[in-house]
Amino acid sequence: MKGVLDERIVTLRTKISGLVHDLLDLSKDIGHQKLEATITDLKDRIEEPFMFVIVGEVKAGKSRFINALLESETDICKVAPSPMTDTIQQILYGETAHEEIINSYLKKIYQPVDILREIAIVDTPGTNTIIEHHQEITERFIPGADLIVFVFEAKNPYRKSAWQFFDFIHDDWRKKIIFILQQKDLMPDQDLAINKEGVSKQAKEKGIADPIVFAVSAKLEQEGQLSESGYQELRKFINDKVTGGKAPLLKLQSNLDTTHSISIKIREGLDLRKKQLEVDEAFRSDIRETLDKQMQISHDQVDMLVENLLAGYDTTMREKTDELSAVLSLGAVLRRSFSSMFSKNPSIKDWLTNFAGEMEENLNNRLQQKLNDRVLDLAESIQQMGQIIDLKIRSSETILKNDHEIFSDIAEKRASILTELQETFRTFLNNSDNFKDEAIFSQKDKMSPTLATGGGIAVVGVILTIVTNGMVFDITGGVLTAVGFLFAGVSLGLQKRKIMKKFKAEVATGRSKLQDEVTQRLRHYVEFVRQQIEDNFEKFDQMLQSEREALDKLFTHLAKIEKQTHELEQELTTVNA
Repeated sequence: MKGVLDERIVTLRTKISGLVHDLLDLSKDIGHQKLEATITDLKDRIEEPFMFVIVGEVKAGKSRFINALLESETDICKVAPSPMTDTIQQILYGETAHEEIINSYLKKIYQPVDILREIAIVDTPGTNTIIEHHQEITERFIPGADLIVFVFEAKNPYRKSAWQFFDFIHDDWRKKIIFILQQKDLMPDQDLAINKEGVSKQAKEKGIADPIVFAVSAKLEQEGQLSESGYQELRKFINDKVTGGKAPLLKLQSNLDTTHSISIKIREGLDLRKKQLEVDEAFRSDIRETLDKQMQISHDQVDMLVENLLAGYDTTMREKTDELSAVLSLGAVLRRSFSSMFSKNPSIKDWLTNFAGEMEENLNNRLQQKLNDRVLDLAESIQQMGQIIDLKIRSSETILKNDHEIFSDIAEKRASILTELQETFRTFLNNSDNFKDEAIFSQKDKMSPTLATGGGIAVVGVILTIVTNGMVFDITGGVLTAVGFLFAGVSLGLQKRKIMKKFKAEVATGRSKLQDEVTQRLRHYVEFVRQQIEDNFEKFDQMLQSEREALDKLFTHLAKIEKQTHELEQELTTVNA
């Protein structure tokens, strides 16, 4: 039976090793070096024995606790009044006692101690040590632990730094933890009982349902006072719960639990990252919808401007058409012709010339008034397009923070792109050159010095004034010129109907041209400004596209790992049954 169980353990270990390797590949895809190092350490320790990690503050008596637990005749871990553990020491079984330096922060100590055949013990620097980086190194070792042994100084197990480190172990990794009150020989039994209850109560408040607390004295144990030292109870717990053939399965369960914890961390981070993407996409969609809305408002303003121009044009031309029709009646023409022969009254040709001049003056005055009424409204609607977008950019929501445990680099990259967008858009609004669309200017307007008087987006008002005035008076000027040629050919023999038909045709042509060209060119300008605004989002849009693709890949990979983890948990439960 034992052989069958051993085979199933080997098979499970192989599968879990493959799972951790997949998790390592995922961490590489994520690009988080600390996470990658943690999973690499986990992968490298799968073949190692069940691992006790001893943590606690300096002077809590961790090293002496370990020496007494291992019942070694010599101090395996050095003991001194000042902090001696300046590296992590992993204590393993070996036929002969020797040491192996793995790197600058890890040393392996091999000892021929029977209990080490089933477990390994890791001695860590104090959680409150002043030696640089040691707490960070200890934290890196925690994910690979199978049991955390938290050692407190029995006289004072309430130090803030120790319980802060407990929070890290428990909240982040959900490791199995037991508590040791070391140096119990320095306290009266009544006070010791109070502190044991205090540790138990604090552990419960922090989420441990049934805390396991031992009070021991390494000094009494090493002096041979075995019944008083408290180590008998501790060794019984280790024998009942860990050793005696149970360690290999417990080790696999611990590895699977750690893999699951890491997957949860990644899932939570990816969910937050996805939520940030959704917020950013909603923000970008809002920008587009706002631009669409503001464009429609500006197009409506263009239509109203054109309607006003046409109303002014129609009023003037209707008045002048009626006047011309009355003057060109046969009787009126004959009377004016004979009258001009015998008096100073103008001839019909002179009258037509004066008529054309009056028509030009009336038309220009009326259209100028219409333009003044509406151009600034159109300019304001276009300016609001930029100003509203600027406000929205500055109020965009940030969910994924720069201090995120896994995706801080993604958060920082996004923050950098968003900050750049804010700054470049503000610069964009302040640069009047961005709003000068050469396509809407006539040749004579292109070099107009008046454009220089506009500042930033405010130049839109100047541009629209120049463009609309230029267009309108070019078009009406063309109508008046055509009418002038028509009048130049008028004689007594020319029929009124023919003159009026040609006059009305020129008026209709001018009206159609005024409507079409002004509408087309002003709408083109609105669309030009919208596109100029959109161009500012190119880098942000690229980030969104890249983030969508990255998240699709990472979620797919993680889902595969989660499925494998669930299947292995079920298989491990079957083996344990």
